[in-house]
Amino acid sequence: MRNRTLPLSLVALLTSWLLSLSSLLLPARIQTERHDAAITATHGLPGQMPPGFDNDVARVVAEIDRIEADTLHQMDQTTLDRQGQIHTLGKLMLFDKHLSVNQNEACSFCHTPETGFTGPIQSLNLSTVSYPGSVRTRFSQRKPQSYMYATLAPVLHYNALQGDFVGGNFWDMRASGYRLQNPSAEQAQGPPTNPVEMGLPDSACVAYRLSKAPYRKLFEAVWGADSFAIQWPANVEKVCATPGPPSNDDPHPVHLSMADRQRADRVYDDFGLAAASYEASPEVSPFTSKYDYVQAGKEKFTPQETNGNALFRGKAGCNQCHRDGGPGEEPLFTDFTASNLGVPRNPALQYYYEDRSDGRGYRANPAGRAYYDTGVGSFLRTLQSDSGQLNPDSGWIGLAPKFDAKFQVPTLRNVDMRPTPDFVKAYMHNGYFKSLKEVVHFYNTRDVLPRCKAGDPGEKVSCWPPPEDPSNLNKKQLGNLKLTDQEEDDLVSFLKTLTDDYKVPSPRPER
Repeated sequence: MRNRTLPLSLVALLTSWLLSLSSLLLPARIQTERHDAAITATHGLPGQMPPGFDNDVARVVAEIDRIEADTLHQMDQTTLDRQGQIHTLGKLMLFDKHLSVNQNEACSFCHTPETGFTGPIQSLNLSTVSYPGSVRTRFSQRKPQSYMYATLAPVLHYNALQGDFVGGNFWDMRASGYRLQNPSAEQAQGPPTNPVEMGLPDSACVAYRLSKAPYRKLFEAVWGADSFAIQWPANVEKVCATPGPPSNDDPHPVHLSMADRQRADRVYDDFGLAAASYEASPEVSPFTSKYDYVQAGKEKFTPQETNGNALFRGKAGCNQCHRDGGPGEEPLFTDFTASNLGVPRNPALQYYYEDRSDGRGYRANPAGRAYYDTGVGSFLRTLQSDSGQLNPDSGWIGLAPKFDAKFQVPTLRNVDMRPTPDFVKAYMHNGYFKSLKEVVHFYNTRDVLPRCKAGDPGEKVSCWPPPEDPSNLNKKQLGNLKLTDQEEDDLVSFLKTLTDDYKVPSPRPER
């Protein structure tokens, strides 16, 4: 019988070839895990809060309390018309920390005016990216999304000809707007009962807390004097002080009669609608950026901004997704679709370290560091949710694989709004990027620069890690824009003109 053993030299050659091939074909997730390990080694213990965390949280809570107090004073001192009433009511509720389980976190904790209604704590933007909930050891998996101009999103729908979902709120579009015909109102209803955010165990707890609020009369003036005509159970205070989620055996732990449950549900809907009304007001969505003044003929771009605008509409092709307006169209700088840009995984997300019970029998992320965020695809498969946002159309479930790893295209308005020039914001759904320059450089060079090796000091400059999830990767509108370094800077300069509250310089007196 012939000896079928390969010569040792050939074995060695094949082994070397296979090892080389395996490194080229190494699954993106394995590459990512190696990158994660390098990041952890560089930045310290996983799941560790940044220095000054408690002080930063206290500072933001105090500022939110101040805004709420000022708004309550305005309510008492001013005769409000109908529009003023609902706007003021919406603002008061968004700045009211008592609508969380531990009465320590308002909706606006993650969405403050000074940062364009997104995350206001620089140390978190640089590290965990997501923000702590009312239970301070619980974090979500994504960066807080700005709700400026979000009320202009249409109700989520599938455009079969275009092959895209359009509309909704949240990074994964799950606030569809189907039930209230208002995505922003349904977005506002998400955080109060989300265990990793405001943490209430039952939406009826919002109605109960509102019935005790100092602005109750304003709520009744807007939505009806019988809004809180609800017979509350004797243990409602205790139930509403117990962090969610509720048990599967008792999904509505505030036990109400059918009529009272319907009334509490109506209050919760009214809460969402009033919040959306405030978000639609000129205080949140004012169209007062330098860009708007230029369009109105009342200001001019600098030469660098002019070049950036031309690149945005031309060579860089940004306005293919970030629509800058057409005839009769307000420039919202989004098309409300979703895309997978190939953003690298951010191993600093606190969510990866929430795989153990928090002492209340709750694990936010049982998968731990094996978790991958599939974005819109995950929502399309969602038939049960702790925060209530479900896929409203069973016909969409089959579309989920085509939308895995896709996230909503955000507006670029106020993308650079910050309290001070050196304040660091986080960008994209997982906050991987920390500056607009990094974002533009990624769009320009994603498919040109080599893959980073573990711990590579050139990351974000001369190399990029692999995508968090390569499914449905957008290879059409980014990756190799062929921009020069100066053109990248010009684009950043233009993006800064989209910041609201621009003040036109006073003309210099003639000499």
